[in-house]
Amino acid sequence: MRRRGFLGTYMIKLGRITAAAAALSLLAAPAFAQQLNTGASGTYGQVSLRAGFTPDPHAATVNAGGAYDASRANDACTGYIDTRPSFSLRYRAGELPLYIGATSDADTTIAVRAPDGSWHCDDDSAGNLNPLVSWETPRSGRYQIWVGRFGVESETAPAALHISEVGGPQQEQAEGGPDFSLDPTYGAIDLTAGFTPDPQTVAVAAGGGFDASAIEGCAGWIASAPDYRVNWTAGSGALPLTFHVASEADTTLVINDAEGNWVCNDDASGFDPVITFQNAPSGQYDVWVGTYAQGDLQDSALHVTEVYAEEQGHDDHDHAH
Repeated sequence: MRRRGFLGTYMIKLGRITAAAAALSLLAAPAFAQQLNTGASGTYGQVSLRAGFTPDPHAATVNAGGAYDASRANDACTGYIDTRPSFSLRYRAGELPLYIGATSDADTTIAVRAPDGSWHCDDDSAGNLNPLVSWETPRSGRYQIWVGRFGVESETAPAALHISEVGGPQQEQAEGGPDFSLDPTYGAIDLTAGFTPDPQTVAVAAGGGFDASAIEGCAGWIASAPDYRVNWTAGSGALPLTFHVASEADTTLVINDAEGNWVCNDDASGFDPVITFQNAPSGQYDVWVGTYAQGDLQDSALHVTEVYAEEQGHDDHDHAH
């Protein structure tokens, strides 16, 4: 039997040590080789939308942040994200622009992989440390969305993701202005044409710190969050949908309707505001009740009805335009 020399024995031991080290390296590799899973569906949901979708914005709650440095996906991206998308959007484009943004109490970022594989990233374009990306002529296809946290690795924070065709949050919440991505202060209701009881009434405190005249055609002082939200389902031959306020104070109304329009009124019935939608399309109606003069909040009653009396006088808004 041939004996191995010192060199032969050393080489065998070295081979064994090298193989063991390689095995350990393979076991440790996943911790250092994180890759974005661009093909996965969103952790917090997915949706299919087509141009003209309602309600607008489409909103979802996500947790922003993760352990992956977004700049590894694209040099223009910042913040830390999860390896799996936060949310997936399948979008059929039309002639409208597309906005994807997020709002949070934390400093958030956003990274979106568009259908053509291009990356669109942002940090603070929406103001108040909130991100926003947009396309004037969006493509149809799948948009993979990551919501991240700036400068904070492996920690998450709640965030509201919004997808819109009518604008980003900086247009609604500039200087604490009205932001339809916020939860309504006095609740929300689902209503279908022909609802009972009619009217639906909710007590609100009118007023706030934002001058509504910053919105064209509006007046009064309102809060940032909507006072009330109506998720409306229209019916064939439906009656007009009316919002009106009763109060001892001089109040105003500001509504962001299902088509993203801002509709306002001041004194349609004495000092009480009234807004009527003759052909109200299905979707989300966010309502702010304001006070004409800046000052204390004022007790008021908001009524939603299909049988508002014509003779009381009101401001009609036919959405055929």
